[in-house]
Amino acid sequence: MGTHQSITSRDGRVDWVDYAKGFCIVMVVMMHSTLGVEAAAGATGWMHHVVEFARPFRMPDFFMISGLFLALVIDRDWRTYLDRKVVHFAYFYILWMTIQFAFKAPGMAAELGAAGVLKMYALSFIEPFGTLWFIYLLPIFFVFIKLTKRIPVWVMWPIAAAMEISHLNVGWMVIDEFFSRFIYIYTGYVLAPHIFKVANEVQRKPWKGALLLALWAPVNGYMVWAGWSTLPFISLALGLIGAAAVIRVSALFSVGRVFDALRYCGEHSIVIYLAFFLPMAASRAVLLKTGIITDLGAIALIVTACGVIGALVLYWLARNTPARFLFERPAMFWLTEKRRPALQPAE
Repeated sequence: MGTHQSITSRDGRVDWVDYAKGFCIVMVVMMHSTLGVEAAAGATGWMHHVVEFARPFRMPDFFMISGLFLALVIDRDWRTYLDRKVVHFAYFYILWMTIQFAFKAPGMAAELGAAGVLKMYALSFIEPFGTLWFIYLLPIFFVFIKLTKRIPVWVMWPIAAAMEISHLNVGWMVIDEFFSRFIYIYTGYVLAPHIFKVANEVQRKPWKGALLLALWAPVNGYMVWAGWSTLPFISLALGLIGAAAVIRVSALFSVGRVFDALRYCGEHSIVIYLAFFLPMAASRAVLLKTGIITDLGAIALIVTACGVIGALVLYWLARNTPARFLFERPAMFWLTEKRRPALQPAE
């Protein structure tokens, strides 16, 4: 797949991939933090523009990166494949959905009553709850791609593109997001060799990658500002081109190992994704109630940092204690023999 040509870290991970996942997870936390602050304050701040700029490519890139290494495991037997690509994510979804639900249940009970809360909890098994829809959808994509792997790419890719272009909205998140996001994870899967070549080329000729990024950024910004970024065909183009832009930025960062903390965030992206809602909500409440800082953009930026750092702190505190089950799948929930670290990145 060409991964051997990429700059890697000491433990054999591909640095630019971790940088890309770092970008993705920070942008996801930034979106939830900013929109949450603005909803609570009833106004918008300057961070809103940053979130909007990233909207066309934020999740497309996350899904594309998730498909990059799928070709390495897709031919495994079904038991092993389901263990790594379904049970793994199902465990963390159910666990953290229950944790999030426990925090929100008191407020829901006041409005819906006990029966309503139980109904909402049961519904969360078929309708992704809160911020966790990404890891709910990943196993569905993984199974679907394995089932359809013998269908030629020239048949599947246009179908996937048409699904995104349709902008289907039936009101059920699983179906709507499946149609909207499948093209990106499938593109990552089938074009992985080409994507690694692009990253390698950027690493060899950084100036070329920087030039392409300088040309892309104003175009993406203008499309967002003009309100065209969500239109059919344009949204697909911006998603694919924006994901490629993040890959180029990540390749550039990996050359000089700049902002190494971002690479670390990517290496632990699933940890941040699972736990950021706790420190995010707490820091938002404190900052808005105390009024120490009045600028909403600054508040959103601080809340973003608290969400990312707070999730990592929770992981550091739990990893060598009995609480490590929060981030490490216990042996009893494995379908096959455990032969590698249980904390598997969302890739």
